[in-house]
Amino acid sequence: MLEAKRFETIVGGKPIIVETGKLAQQAGGAVTLRQAETMVFTAATMAKKPREGIDFFPLTVDYEERLYAGGRIPGSFFRREGRPSEAAIIIARLTDRPLRPLFPKDMRNDVQVILYSLSSDGETQIDMLAINSASMALTISDIPFGGPIGAVRVGLIDGNFVIDPTYQEMAQSSLDLRVAGTKDAILMVECGAKIIGEDAIVEAIRFAHEQMQPIIALQEEMRDAVGKPKQKYLSFKTQENVSSAVKSWLGDRLDQFLSASYSKIELHSAYDELQKEAVEALATNDEYNEDDIVKVLEDLFQVALRDRILEKGQRLDGRSLREIRSLLAEVDISPRAHGSGLFTRGGTQVLTLATLGTPRERQELDGLSPVEKKRYMHHYNFPPFSVGETRFLRGSSRREIGHGSLAERALVPVLPPIDEFPYTMRLVSECLSSNGSTSMASVCGSTLALLDVGVPIKASVAGIAMGLVKEGEKYAILTDILGTEDHLGDMDFKVAGTSEGITALQMDIKIKGITPEIMREALEQAQEARLKVLEVIGDCISAPRPELKPHAPRITVLQVDPEKIGAIIGPGGKTIRAIQEETGVRIDIEDDGKVYIAATDGPGAKEARRRVESLIEEAVVGRVYTGKVVRTTDFGAFVEILPNTDGMVHISQLDTEHIEKVEDVAKVGEEITVMVTNIDQNGRIRLSRRAVLEGWTPEEALEHDRRPSGRRSSSGSRSGGKSRSGGKGSYQNRKR
Repeated sequence: MLEAKRFETIVGGKPIIVETGKLAQQAGGAVTLRQAETMVFTAATMAKKPREGIDFFPLTVDYEERLYAGGRIPGSFFRREGRPSEAAIIIARLTDRPLRPLFPKDMRNDVQVILYSLSSDGETQIDMLAINSASMALTISDIPFGGPIGAVRVGLIDGNFVIDPTYQEMAQSSLDLRVAGTKDAILMVECGAKIIGEDAIVEAIRFAHEQMQPIIALQEEMRDAVGKPKQKYLSFKTQENVSSAVKSWLGDRLDQFLSASYSKIELHSAYDELQKEAVEALATNDEYNEDDIVKVLEDLFQVALRDRILEKGQRLDGRSLREIRSLLAEVDISPRAHGSGLFTRGGTQVLTLATLGTPRERQELDGLSPVEKKRYMHHYNFPPFSVGETRFLRGSSRREIGHGSLAERALVPVLPPIDEFPYTMRLVSECLSSNGSTSMASVCGSTLALLDVGVPIKASVAGIAMGLVKEGEKYAILTDILGTEDHLGDMDFKVAGTSEGITALQMDIKIKGITPEIMREALEQAQEARLKVLEVIGDCISAPRPELKPHAPRITVLQVDPEKIGAIIGPGGKTIRAIQEETGVRIDIEDDGKVYIAATDGPGAKEARRRVESLIEEAVVGRVYTGKVVRTTDFGAFVEILPNTDGMVHISQLDTEHIEKVEDVAKVGEEITVMVTNIDQNGRIRLSRRAVLEGWTPEEALEHDRRPSGRRSSSGSRSGGKSRSGGKGSYQNRKR
């Protein structure tokens, strides 16, 4: 029998238990990590041989969300997990990002990390466990890896930082900060916040780094106890003779190249020409491979660009380190969309379009999280033409899903609560041109689109992307990075927020971490830039439109007694379908009795509301109704005064004078006007036509309602009479 090695530590007051050696014997490294009753299994494996024809390190991280972990069967037709959910993709990306910088850059062997959810208690969140378990599997594996790393979540509840709060605790938190790092530095930050200041964010990051140390220490213990020797790999470093040849050929060409200011298209064209000249000049010698020449030229270009930034403070497009490119904001681009906003920053351009829907259109979530529905959705599309390329369109990539999630997180804190604005909101950002941080441009475009619709958001939100170039102790922080600066720099740090504070941020590091001091400086610089972007947005549209756009639905909300929902729906949904078809509205009903009537047509909405209210209206003593006679007896008539609600008019109350037969005044199918004179404790309704004709008050009507006692039963109906339900001796009203 296989015996598992067990390791334990405590993080944030919560025990963490790790086991290895029992499961997945043939993987390079495998662990199960458990916190409370949530458990994640991770296996990490490296290919024996390098992959041919690539110039990058091939790492794949896949998180497989298994619903058996929560004791559930998938809701799909096939009743099995299919393509990963957005939540699963986000966890896979979150795990990938802090791991990637710690592998050898010259390695070309495929490394695959696969994670399964084995148990979920509905309280403990899985994402931080995923990162930690992936680092543990790699640390004890035979795979070259520069870890270990630790990861924790920080919440802010009642003014106090809380480590790894549960789902339930997070509902009370104003901060959702996820941080991963090594023993000495921070590698990755992901954050959603309810408008929190920069200083508080830095303090939370510092706190997170302190609290992750027990996880890192545990992995060092595991490595010493059960770690495998690391595999040797074939290095793909460029030969020194190729580097010398390319440097010699270049001379001062790179300095001249970088002295000019380029647009993105001009830069690519000029660089392609320089690359072509280098290949033509050097590839004639069989000693130099064309791919090596191209790689060396790119490396030298990166070094020259970074040196220019660090030594001279000069950037590729001629801007200073803190300077933002030209900004342009527009709204009302689409005449039929409910709202639209176009945001342009230099060569980056994003068009965001907003659609309002009813509560029925909320997204249903089928995952391990206790959150089952989502009323605000942000979708991000990155077509190939935005970077001047062509490729097949194969649905949303993991990158697109991640960027959409970040922009969504940035806007959620400023959305109105559902009680004030009962709409489902879907925003779609179409990236039309890309040269640096389309995700932050989509945040700006989303603000414009929401304001254009007339959504009463609490404040405008803007986003900016910051970069970093660091060599030793010397560094430079770049505001509004270009795509090339992102590619050749050391950090992509995206910050979104209002004028008052941060709502979202995301940081990816390509080097082995940065300090909180650099984080603080980057946040201060980002705040300065964000305020400038917000000013441009405010100049375009400073507040939500006072009225929704013409084609947006108007939603009327009614609160009804939940017991009356059936009356609105009708048998088999017949009643509600008829109202929708005949008035052109859409009606959604919640279990708590909220009725949402959505329509773009004012008269249709008004008529639908009238009909719904009539279905749930209660009879009121003293009120006059015109109703249809539905049944007659020798002692009176039963009149439907409201949908599904009848009352009885005694024969003595049908006219001002004595009548011989009920049918003399009230025939079945005819309409008569009556007053409600009494509703007894059993809900039976007494009506009077005579009171209407005489102009009596309800009290006067009751006073004049005198019938011979020998003709009435104790229930008030004529002896032997039948109610509309067919029973004997009752004239009680009937809900039909």
